[in-house]
Amino acid sequence: MTESIGKTTTLAAVVEAAADVASTRSRSAKTARLADLLRMLAPAETAPAVGLILGRPVQGRLGIGWRTASAARTDPADTATLNVLDVDEAFRLLAEAHGPGSADVRSTTLAELMVRATAAEQEYLLRVLTGEMRTGALEGVLTDAAAVAAGVSVAVVRRASMLSGDLGGTVRATLAGDDLSTVDLTPGIAVSPMLASSASTAAEAVEAIGAASVEVKLDGARIQVHRVDGRVRVFTRSLADITDRVPEIVAVVAGFRGGDLVLDGETLALDETGAPRPFQDTMSRFGTDGSNRPGGGEPHDGLLSAWFFDVLHARGESLIDQPLRVRRRLLAEVVGDRMIRGIEVAGDDAGLLAENFFIEAVATRNEGVVVKGLDSVYAAGRRGSHWIKVKPVHTFDLVVLAVEQGSGRRTGLLSNLHLGARDPAGHWGPPGGFVMVGKTFKGLTDEILRWQTDYFPSIATSIEGHVTHLDPVTVVEVAIDGVQRSQRYRGGVALRFARVRRYRVGVDAKAPAAADTIDDLRDLLQH
Repeated sequence: MTESIGKTTTLAAVVEAAADVASTRSRSAKTARLADLLRMLAPAETAPAVGLILGRPVQGRLGIGWRTASAARTDPADTATLNVLDVDEAFRLLAEAHGPGSADVRSTTLAELMVRATAAEQEYLLRVLTGEMRTGALEGVLTDAAAVAAGVSVAVVRRASMLSGDLGGTVRATLAGDDLSTVDLTPGIAVSPMLASSASTAAEAVEAIGAASVEVKLDGARIQVHRVDGRVRVFTRSLADITDRVPEIVAVVAGFRGGDLVLDGETLALDETGAPRPFQDTMSRFGTDGSNRPGGGEPHDGLLSAWFFDVLHARGESLIDQPLRVRRRLLAEVVGDRMIRGIEVAGDDAGLLAENFFIEAVATRNEGVVVKGLDSVYAAGRRGSHWIKVKPVHTFDLVVLAVEQGSGRRTGLLSNLHLGARDPAGHWGPPGGFVMVGKTFKGLTDEILRWQTDYFPSIATSIEGHVTHLDPVTVVEVAIDGVQRSQRYRGGVALRFARVRRYRVGVDAKAPAAADTIDDLRDLLQH
């Protein structure tokens, strides 16, 4: 194991720990390895190190694209000399570089950082800089690791992290021996949202939960709205502050009766008939990180509307430990007709009532429903069995255009698939060709990974960096939640939450000429 140098922890120690964590499926092994790393950290290193592990620098998005970051690569250093605070300082300079001369500052800062990095460190930094780290699931493991490292209750650390909305700060406080039991929801400080697991049908969800509130799931963006002393702030699901970009939501919440509030809800754009506009229209008002970059489309002229499904603070007290039935009653009093529609079900006909409500919700162009236990508390940041979402699933037969080299546990395997739809009319390329619509590695079992790693080299047409381009002869069935408009792909559409179901090979083979078309996917934009 790489040791820290003096009183500072090397970047190499973080990179090595991340590699060890990625190489195992065991949660306990991941926790133990990260606990070892956390014990090495000085207090000032804790938050930056947590950001590096998660691929989310404490400075936020750094605005560095893959081309810019790749151009800074140079011959790697032979010896690991970079430490966590060196990297943190470089990230600070990158984040603060704006206006005239900023390009030179970025170029110089990146060059100075990369020239000191070893080969493994360069690769890791590139993934952090470009936002390509896929370690969101590590948040829970890191929380557990902090508890193990400090010898305190995991439950207390988890609650403090979720209510503070600051994992790095919570880890630092945990390791410092601070009393975390006093941490509670505070209006003005965004908290990690409660999450829902999934079920195939509304009836299945109700059977698992029992007495439930079945609520419409809007095809919008999650928002958390705080009102403190009359001032309203709006946060995204990732806790980015977007207040300045959504004045219409601020105005709505400012008009609610009462004092300080914390509300959980959704925002979406409506068309002239009052029906939901495509998800991308909503996201064009703010990037997923809350930046000024649009979310993949041009900003639309319509206003955002806001609806709410939970209240976490009202009447001068935190409500997160109150049952949902109590919170819903208070929510109705606070937001009135801005409350997301739902029904309460219980008893023998609960499943049937839930299914009928689901059908109605989808028919009116909503995303589905969320089934919630009426006695459930608000478990900030947790995905459990008390909230279950149900959405219709669309399946398409697409063609594999390319595949990427895997990383972490999938190192040595061909993993991430580049998916294409057929373009018979040649609107976006040669007639009968294929147009890329997205990537996915979801749904790939170990068996499938081994199969495609053995098979794809035999149909490879070229290799470009970590991407192997393929003869478009392999059809794969993919499940998606929908599509959204895209400026990245020529066909103007991108898959949402794609996951592999099966390859159409062997006795189930399907010819590429019979794959679904780009027009089939574009039709979903109208629904």
